[in-house]
Amino acid sequence: MSRTAVARASVGIAEGSGFAADRAVDASFRTFGVLVYAFLYAPIVVVVIYAFNESRQVQIWDHLGLAYWRTTWRDPQIVSAFKLSLWTAAANALLATVLGTAAAIGLRNVGRPTRSAFDVFMYSALIVPEIVIAIASLLFFTTVGFPLGPPAIIVTHAVFNTSVVTLICRARLASMDRTLEEAAADLGAGPRARFARITLPQLLPAVFAGGLLAFTFSFDDVVLSTFVSGVGSTTLPLRVLSELRFGLTPKANVVATTMLSITLTSIVIAEVLIRRSERRSAGGVAGGS
Repeated sequence: MSRTAVARASVGIAEGSGFAADRAVDASFRTFGVLVYAFLYAPIVVVVIYAFNESRQVQIWDHLGLAYWRTTWRDPQIVSAFKLSLWTAAANALLATVLGTAAAIGLRNVGRPTRSAFDVFMYSALIVPEIVIAIASLLFFTTVGFPLGPPAIIVTHAVFNTSVVTLICRARLASMDRTLEEAAADLGAGPRARFARITLPQLLPAVFAGGLLAFTFSFDDVVLSTFVSGVGSTTLPLRVLSELRFGLTPKANVVATTMLSITLTSIVIAEVLIRRSERRSAGGVAGGS
């Protein structure tokens, strides 16, 4: 065999061993990723499955059924907590959406120093631990004499969620083409007409997505609600927490599954709206170019 043939054979063996090593590394990373996701989500799957368990002991599987679903949603305390959570989350979402959208639109037309200063406060609300915001809110409400309960829950949740809505709307505004607004202004359209006919229709998917996320974050919040909820204003997460203090019950699984369904549905709808908004923005940029 010639030296050239030997060299080619050596190179082929080296490449083959290199490909085999790469495949082994990829397989190990995939396996590790699967194990991580299984570790994170397997307990949630178990909770959902055992929500349909007919056994009186939550740790022992009997058979599928809806008996505890009927028992849970006939409990007046749980139903009342569920209605309160829906009401406070919806009111918080409305308040946060209005404030966040207005802030995003306003920040588009101010100078960099003002925008940077506002960004500091906005990101602080997201970075600061919830326990700090909860304690600060409680001290503020007790100092000014603001009553604890549903109004305090709504205001406290809106402090955090306004920043979320602002970030989503600002990202959408940054990708929007302002030539349409400039053209409308050249044709004599006033600020209100430009906002109603051009800016708002393009921004609407991001507004809805931010509102849904604000609703989700408020609906399943525990820390903030614990500090500012008053007597007789127990939300659904707090009701589940109080149930768990006396031991794990099938009701907790049922309520947790219900909250998970509502939260996942809101997040999926928000994600669809955000992706659709991004595709429209990309299509508009491509069409304009």
